[in-house]
Amino acid sequence: MAALKYAGLEDTDSEEELPPGWEERTTKDGWVYYANHLEEKTQWEHPKSGKRKRVAGGLPYGWEQETDENGQVYFVDHINKRTTYLDPRLAFTVEDNPVKPTTRQKYDGNSTAMEILQGRDLSGKVVVITGANSGIGFETAKSLALHGAYVILACRNTTRGNDAVQRILAEWHKAKVEAMTLDLASLQSVQHFAEAFKSKNVPLHTLICNAAVFGAPWRLTEDGLESTFQVNHLGHFYLVQLLEDVLRQSSPARVVVVSSESHRFTEIKDSSGKLDFSLLSPSKKEYWAMLAYNRSKLCNILFSNELNRRLSPHGVTSNSVHPGNMMYSSIHRNWWVYTLLFTLARPFTKSM
Repeated sequence: MAALKYAGLEDTDSEEELPPGWEERTTKDGWVYYANHLEEKTQWEHPKSGKRKRVAGGLPYGWEQETDENGQVYFVDHINKRTTYLDPRLAFTVEDNPVKPTTRQKYDGNSTAMEILQGRDLSGKVVVITGANSGIGFETAKSLALHGAYVILACRNTTRGNDAVQRILAEWHKAKVEAMTLDLASLQSVQHFAEAFKSKNVPLHTLICNAAVFGAPWRLTEDGLESTFQVNHLGHFYLVQLLEDVLRQSSPARVVVVSSESHRFTEIKDSSGKLDFSLLSPSKKEYWAMLAYNRSKLCNILFSNELNRRLSPHGVTSNSVHPGNMMYSSIHRNWWVYTLLFTLARPFTKSM
């Protein structure tokens, strides 16, 4: 027994004592989670009791909470001039509802990407994000990179893409980020991007189809298609097809398609209920910017649903996501009316 006790393996009746290899940690918002260093995994429930806990009260006087370069929370004791990853409040935890809270309970409209990824180690994961030099795409890229992922910013404007990379590196110089050129308004550019990515011989764990235009005037792309339809949907559709083999080889992998609630306010069928292709890439006479945007977002969702049906048996899931009503980003830049509308609504919207 003495030897077992010395090794930390002694038998104990205490359900609160952690097994060897486990460590108790806390998130930024006070939830207690458990890290298994042997299996390199984390979980919310205590490995013995299965209970969930959270810390009670604020930090003791003189203590401050910080986040390290890997996104992990640590604590600074300014009085005794020391730092520790052990939350001093762990001695005063309270038991939480044993039923694991749903995402709706845990996060709300004010949650940020950094908060949701808190405590996650994404080292070794490869992520491609389209339109990642600004707005939602940039915040997503930054958050994933600061949690260890290798993130590729697929941007139309190379200069802006490189500037975005530098902004991320300014926050953490060890972040693995780079910019690659991708113009969704050119199917040839999409093909060149896919070839360039494959030449890197790296896996692809997450492909986030984020880039979009909104309120853009009518114009045809070099491929002879209406630009909103091609940039928001068809370019991404083609990109996924070209990278499908890499996604399969990298399973478990996922595709995330950023759509919009506005997909509900349109239709892409004719009076007989059949798909009307003329609605997808309309002529200038039949074009209305808002309607074109809505249709492209509906195509996003239909595509994501079918992609998930086809690829999920092969370890690749696909989900479409609505980022929030009137999310304040630069997507409104194409027309001053939309810019004015977004500016007036800004106090009531979620910013980046």
